[in-house]
Amino acid sequence: MTATQSRHIARADFPIIIIGTGFSGIAMGIALKQAGIDSFTIYEKADDIGGTWRDNTYPGAACDVGSYLYSYSFEPKPDWTRTFSPQQEIQQYLKHCADKYGVTGHIQFGSELTDAVFDEASGEWTVSIKKNGRKKKHQARSVILGNGALSTPQLPDITGLKDFKGHMFHSARWNHDVDLAGKRVAVIGTGASAIQIIPQMQKIASRLKVFQRTPAWIMPKADRPMRALEQAVFKRAPQLQTLYRDAIYWRNEMYATGFVVDPRLMKAGEFVANLYRKQQVKDPILRAKLTPAYTMGCKRTLLSNEYYPAMGAANVDVITTGIDRITERGIRTKDGVEHELDAIVLATGFMTTDYLSKLNLVGRDGRNQNEVLAEKPEHYKGITVRGFPNAFLLMGPNTGLGHNSMVFMIEAQVRYVTQCIEAIRNRGLKFIDVRASVQEAYTARIQEKLQKSVWASGCQSWYLDKNGRNMAAWPGYTWQYWLETRRLSLSDFEQVPLKVSAAVPATA
Repeated sequence: MTATQSRHIARADFPIIIIGTGFSGIAMGIALKQAGIDSFTIYEKADDIGGTWRDNTYPGAACDVGSYLYSYSFEPKPDWTRTFSPQQEIQQYLKHCADKYGVTGHIQFGSELTDAVFDEASGEWTVSIKKNGRKKKHQARSVILGNGALSTPQLPDITGLKDFKGHMFHSARWNHDVDLAGKRVAVIGTGASAIQIIPQMQKIASRLKVFQRTPAWIMPKADRPMRALEQAVFKRAPQLQTLYRDAIYWRNEMYATGFVVDPRLMKAGEFVANLYRKQQVKDPILRAKLTPAYTMGCKRTLLSNEYYPAMGAANVDVITTGIDRITERGIRTKDGVEHELDAIVLATGFMTTDYLSKLNLVGRDGRNQNEVLAEKPEHYKGITVRGFPNAFLLMGPNTGLGHNSMVFMIEAQVRYVTQCIEAIRNRGLKFIDVRASVQEAYTARIQEKLQKSVWASGCQSWYLDKNGRNMAAWPGYTWQYWLETRRLSLSDFEQVPLKVSAAVPATA
């Protein structure tokens, strides 16, 4: 086979399927377009772009990473309205990017991935997509999962969830048809979504009951409206916006030292957080309830200026007694008290460590990816898993952060996946599959680093799976991950060439 023949076959027909239209899916589509690859389709189960920023429309929804960093490096937005962007503005930004870079036309809405099966003989994935209640099979040379770890709500393991006669919904499935003004409302959970919801509910509910299992470490949030002068300067001098973005990035990056180098350094952050709580919460009994007993960073550290004042309001009860069950009229705690309610908000997070469990990916050995990861939880760079050729994960295992912007990590992953696809196409390969020895060594190195991190300091968190293994967090600085993924090393992969038919003309 000549080099010309190889390039002809590799480029003639290389269908790619991308799942999801959040930051990952849109960035992947843009990267492929910029690489001159148009043979991709993005399937989105919802009817609009945005991923988690489409789904989470609860009152007060906003980002906890600075606006000028929580955006694509190649598409700066000079006119963010706040230093920390609200949900709707982030979603509009994603729509703008999809339109500007020609990705919107590649999206099929209302289309949900149900399963994907790899055929080793052809090097193709048969992908089943359900749309309008009907399944249709599509062939793809590559499948890229951009559905993300914050896509599937986690329902709490509480008896009687279906017994409640009032209104109940998850924070990521907010029911805007329900008017909660003047109602008796409960919020279960005190995590990242809850601390934004609770202040808004406190303003309108006649009584708000917050059911807290574990208090969070909370720091003040430097949130404010962006001034018109600042927006104008960034528009006219984009290099200044780049400097501002870089300053946010490197400030955030410093926090990783306490997360992954020496957790004892988190004591400095704890001092600031304790002082902040003391200033905000005057009642010593309430303050004790809101004081964490674990190392800062072991669970996600949260930012809020409104949470503590809301928790101390006269119409708010902070309940730390465990929940026994949900009843028809409300919530009964383990002390036998029944709290009568009109509505319950489940701010209980997402299936972060097993977010792929709803998907059925069958690889070259005929096994489901979930089974493989459960039996041997290994991966390579959080992007590939042995036995699933030409399939790539975005925001995959051990790429989550506790200190900086996931958009930075996504851009690094997208660049790496693009290199993989270009190598397969340009070299006339049927598929690439990470070598078992490479994957094993990489996972061992990551897990060894995690044992020294703040996430291994003793608390239970969403970073840990049911076996206590950390398959979520990246144990390093984000610039280190950027270096890890900067250049594709094909020697890390088993490379299977295409078999070329003699019918292909030499002049093709």
